Parts: sequence; C-alpha cells; structure tokens
Amino acid sequence: MDIFSYLHQGLSAIIPFVILLGILIFVHELGHFLVARWCGVRVEVFSLGFGKKLLKYKKGDTTYALSMIPLGGYVKMFGEQPGDNISEEDKKFSFTHKNVWQRIAVVLAGPLMNFFFAIVIFFGVALIGEDAKTPVTGDITKGTPAYEAGFRSGDKIVSINQKPVTTWEDFQRALSLKEKHDLHIDVVVEREGTKETANIATIAKAEPNPNVLSSYEYVADVEGLSPYSAGTTIGILQNSPFAALGLKTGDTLTAINGEKVAYWRQLEPLLAKLNPKEPLTVEVLGQREGDKTEKPITVTLAPIESIKTFTMQNLGFESSDLYLGKVVENSPAQAAGLRPMDRLLSINNVKLNHWEDVINNIKSFDGKNAVDISVLRDGAVVNLKITPKMTTQMLPTGTEEKRYTIGIMPIANIAAPELMVVRADNIGAAFARGVQKTWDVSVMTVMSFVRLFQAKISPKNIGGVISIGQAASETFKIGLTQFLQMMAIISVNLFILNLMPVPVLDGGHLVFYVIELVKGAPLSIRKMEVAQQVGLAILMSLMIFALFNDFTRLLGL
Repeated sequence: MDIFSYLHQGLSAIIPFVILLGILIFVHELGHFLVARWCGVRVEVFSLGFGKKLLKYKKGDTTYALSMIPLGGYVKMFGEQPGDNISEEDKKFSFTHKNVWQRIAVVLAGPLMNFFFAIVIFFGVALIGEDAKTPVTGDITKGTPAYEAGFRSGDKIVSINQKPVTTWEDFQRALSLKEKHDLHIDVVVEREGTKETANIATIAKAEPNPNVLSSYEYVADVEGLSPYSAGTTIGILQNSPFAALGLKTGDTLTAINGEKVAYWRQLEPLLAKLNPKEPLTVEVLGQREGDKTEKPITVTLAPIESIKTFTMQNLGFESSDLYLGKVVENSPAQAAGLRPMDRLLSINNVKLNHWEDVINNIKSFDGKNAVDISVLRDGAVVNLKITPKMTTQMLPTGTEEKRYTIGIMPIANIAAPELMVVRADNIGAAFARGVQKTWDVSVMTVMSFVRLFQAKISPKNIGGVISIGQAASETFKIGLTQFLQMMAIISVNLFILNLMPVPVLDGGHLVFYVIELVKGAPLSIRKMEVAQQVGLAILMSLMIFALFNDFTRLLGL
C-alpha cells in the first residue's frame, strides 16, 4: 500500500469523526450560549475547538471562532471568574452577578441540549427507518426446553401474552423482569415457510440478565431459544468432489442449484430433494489468492455414478467451526505447532463435534498435565501436546473472565440474524420512539457507571477519542442511520458525563450552586480553585486511562 492509500484511509476515518464531534460540541455549547444570552449575560467568545483560532468572526459583543484542536469547545462569558473586577455598570452583564437560578440554567443548558438533540436524532431515524432483528428463532436443538415446549427453528414470533411482537427487541423486552420470578408465557408463532400458526404455552425460568447494562436484573429464559443459527460456511474434506473443483475451507455457500441458502439447517433437506443424476451447481462467497474482496464463485459438479443421494458428507462438506482460522502469536497453540486450517478432531481422546466442546475441554484443564490434541492436516492425523495458560478474556457483556486458553480461533459459522427496516407510522409515533430510545440509552449509560463501581464490568471498556473516532468511521461506512444512531448515543453520553459532580465539568459547577443555595452564600474562591484543580486532575487521569485503553485495543494487547 502506497503513502497516498494510507493518507486516503486516514482522511476517510478522520472526516466522520470531525463531523460527529463538531456537531455534538456545537449543540452543547449552543445550549450554554442561548440561555446565557436569554439571561442577559454578555458572551465574549463562542468557539468550536481549543487553541489557536483558525477562523473568527465578530458580531456584537461575541467573537465566533473555529479553533485548531477539534476535541471540544467553549463559551466564554463576561464575568464568569468570581474574582474579576467588574464595574457597577457592567454587573448586569456579568455571569457571576446573575442570581443562582440563572447560573444553574446556563450551566444545565449544555447537557440538556445534548439530551434533547438525541431525541431529535432518534425521532429522525424513526421516520427514515432503522434496522432491527426480525422476531424469528434461530436453531432450536432437539431435547432442549425450547424444543420440548414446541418452538422450532425459523419460527416467527407473532405475539407474546397477547401483545403483538414486531422485532426481536419487542420479544426480549416482554421477557425482562425487575424481580426474580418464573414467567408463564403464551406465544403465537408462524412456522417457517408456511402461514400456519402454533400456540406455545410454557414457563420461562428467571435467570440473571446477561446484559449488565440493563436496569432489569432478570430475564425470563427458555433454554435453547435464541435468534442465532449456524451459517453456511464450509469445511472441505480432502479428495472430495468439490475440493477438486476449487472450493476451499472458509467458503460460504449462498445458493444450490439457484436456490438461496442462509442457514446450515437448510442444506441437507435441499440436497435430499435433488436428483443426483443431474449436475449440481453451487454458488459460494470466498476470497481467492490475489483478491482481497469476496466475490461469488459458481461451480458445477457433473453427475457421479457412485453418488446415489446427495448428502453433505458424500459431497465433502462439513461445518467450518472446527477448522482453525487463526493461531495467536506466542501462544501455547503456536508453540505446540498448531496451524491455521488445521481441523480439530479430539481433545484428550474425546471427539469434538462443536466449537463449544473445544472451549469446555480447555476450560476444564487441571493446571498440571498437558492436553492431548489431535488435528487433521493435509489428510493426515497429527497428535500434539499443549499446556493451556490462564488468560483474561473480555466477554460480550463487558465483563472479564479468567480461564485457560491455548490461543486459537475458529473459522466462525454463525449466520447473522435477519434484519428488517422499522419505520414509525406517523410523527407522533416517531417522537415517542425518539423519547423511548433516548431514555433507554440514558439508562444504559448510567448503568455502565454503576456496574463499573460494582466491578461487574471491566474498566478496560472505557474508551477515549480513538474509540469514538473508530465508531464514527465504521458507522459512517455502514450507512446514514447507523451514523446518526451513533451520534445520538454519544450525545446521551455527553449529557450524562457532563452532569457528573466533578469540578471543571458542568455537574461540578451545579454542585457549587446547590451548596450556594443551601448556605445562602457562594463558596470561597480558594475552595473553588482547589476543587477545580482536583477535578482537572481527575479528568486528565480519566482521559489518559481511556487513551491507554484505546492504544491497548489498537495494538491487540
């Protein structure tokens, strides 16, 4: 990659970040500015960014500026420093000389503008339409409580306890519990591929909520019920018919004889219907040497006399989840000689059927004896001994788990849940959606701080400007609604963060003014200066820690 490509990539990442942060800073400072002017305070500077002013324009008493460092902004008000020497004539324009309720209004206006701006964004997204998971069940394994209750793979959930269900989020919300108690549920489902409905009545067991950022402590769970299904990413057995035609492990089947496929469960029934005396055409997505983009590849297999019925096995297909996609550098697996594309066969002579078997076997390591692992490599069985090491793993819930690992990752074979576009029916519904989403994000943000103090989520999840930049860049690539939703989420975060009772932040100033209301007089300048210094030290420490986390993630440490 040449220097111009790197420059283009850098600019494409920076521009969305500047747009997102610039708009949110403008909205925040506009809140302070408008209420200050409304209260009769003279605003001397309205600046986006800090440092040297690159562009400036003066109108009336206010200089509007665009400054060099785009990581914040400020509104400089006349007389905002308590020690300023102000004439009697100018006191009516001084921030410090306004009554305490007016000062509270000015300070509170910035965070509140971020909150209301989030409502406006979510309102707009509700009108445009947003992606949501369809209320369709994933793979339901035989023998699980979900299967025994009557759920089947691909069921579309129509209602739960007589309440209509539009998205998977609606279904999950209906299962959220404030208190621990089992929940009787009556579910109406529509069977996959038909218009037939079925009524399912069962007891959902109360379990601790895996979403630690939720205000609901428990969820009613039916074991085995989820929106996730095995995908169609394949492992190719050596010397199989399709291996000879160029298909590779890691390819993803997208169609068989022109019929689209998305889930593993669709493959065997479809193959069983086909005539083995006719050619079999498959379409796959996969990367090929010299081409970093995935392009569809179509391959046709001529009839083979020995094949009387098409099955995954006699065509040489199996799920990819026991093939290694990556072996981590300097890991026990690399030291023992495991390689990408090795096919895991057994651990300690126990046959492996799914990736979960691998995790469970390694987790149960006794800390003493090396683990025997057998793999298939280039058609030959290779036996290795590996000693797992204790590592800290970050879970999707944001918590850390210490367990034994060996440093391997599979070629994942999980199909993303099907998405649907959800739009509000009218402006009223869109506004209600905007308020609800903003409230939900506010609760999640507050709960993230609560869980941090409770040590239920790791402080490694705290991110800084690099994390915001990455989120802005990635969502910008995906689409407008995703970018807008990320902007709304960060706007809510700014609302909550700025209200924290830390001197330097708006919340710290509000604490000073509340004390003034209680005492009947403001705090001494000395006390406020000391508090500001402590607050600045806390804020700088937090920023450095967040930046450290950002670099740690970037470097994969």
